[in-house]
Parts: sequence; C-alpha cells; structure tokens
Amino acid sequence: MIAPEEERLLKTYLVEMFGQISSMRRELAALQGDGKGSFASMTDTLDAIVENTEVAGNAILESMEAISASVGKLQDVKDPKTAAVCDEIVDSTNKVFEACAFQDLTGQRITRVVKSLKFMEDHINKLVRIWGKEELARVAAELAAPKSTTPDLLEGPKRPGVAISQDDIDKLFG
Repeated sequence: MIAPEEERLLKTYLVEMFGQISSMRRELAALQGDGKGSFASMTDTLDAIVENTEVAGNAILESMEAISASVGKLQDVKDPKTAAVCDEIVDSTNKVFEACAFQDLTGQRITRVVKSLKFMEDHINKLVRIWGKEELARVAAELAAPKSTTPDLLEGPKRPGVAISQDDIDKLFG
C-alpha cells in the first residue's frame, strides 16, 4: 500500500510529465503545421531521419567505391607522381568510408530514442487511466493554484555557499 503522501507525489509527477508531453506535442504541431503533435508523428519524423541518413550514407559509399575503382585503374600507371596522388586519394577515400559509420550509429541512437518515447507515452497513458483524468485534473488544479504568500522561514535563510545559487536553478530549467 502506498502512503497518501507518496501517492500524491506520484500523481504530481505524473501530472508534470503529462503536461510536458502535451507541451512537446503542441511544439511539434507548431513546427510541423499538421496539428497532429503526437509522439507517433514525432517518432515518424525520427524514423524518416534514419531512413534519409541511410540513403545519403549509401550514396556516399557508392560514390566512394566508384572513385576507388577509378583510382585502381590509375595505379597501374608506372609514373611515380601519379602513384603518389593515387595513394593520397586512397587514404582520403578510406577516411570517408570510416566516417560513414556515423549513419549506422545515428540510426541506432535515434531508434533507441524512438523506443524510449513510445515506452514513456504508453506508461504515462496507463497511469492516467489508472488514476483517472478527473483526479489528475484536480491535482493539476492544485499545482496551478497560487501558493501561500507567507514565506516558509522555518529553516531560516541559507548561508552563501549553502544555498542553491540562481545560476544552478537556471541550469535546471535551461
């Protein structure tokens, strides 16, 4: 059994996460101009990035293979200057091949982000259903209600170096 204060804290976190998701949806809808603003459209966008990156990576690799084949034909020439230039081209081509590993890593990372977003949305929606929208709306209203204007001075003011600085607070929200 969850203690009432722990349940309230969980509901508060859920309301905050749900609010953040709603905000992300609105921002996404504004960026896309499609009115959808859902994680589904966000994950579709990320999937499209993975696909486009893969297509571009493959085009780069195919072009580099063609360059390598052309250089291979030139390497049969016995001219030392030509051989030296061919070696430089081969070195540069190999560096491009190595750099193209970005596509696979990018795809893997974006896929992980997509899975995490889907997981979070699914579980947040399950929690919303468990507690009910009415209860969470009540908690949200309490969170939005103005707080007491009486300062809480039970702990007294903090000494410099002990208190959280405004820079640290700004970093949290930045």
